[in-house]
Amino acid sequence: MKKNIPIEEGDFYLSEQGYKVFTEQFHLKRGYCCESGCRHCPYGYNGKTNSRN
Repeated sequence: MKKNIPIEEGDFYLSEQGYKVFTEQFHLKRGYCCESGCRHCPYGYNGKTNSRN
């Protein structure tokens, strides 16, 4: 079961389009890769090749 991670300062920023973009800090707190091709993925996942580096 996935746990709910409280969002803290530094976990995200808003893009120019107004979307919430999660930072590496948040992904590391979450503790796993969701394989969605996140912009700041610290786990090396590449959405174009569907693989981890």
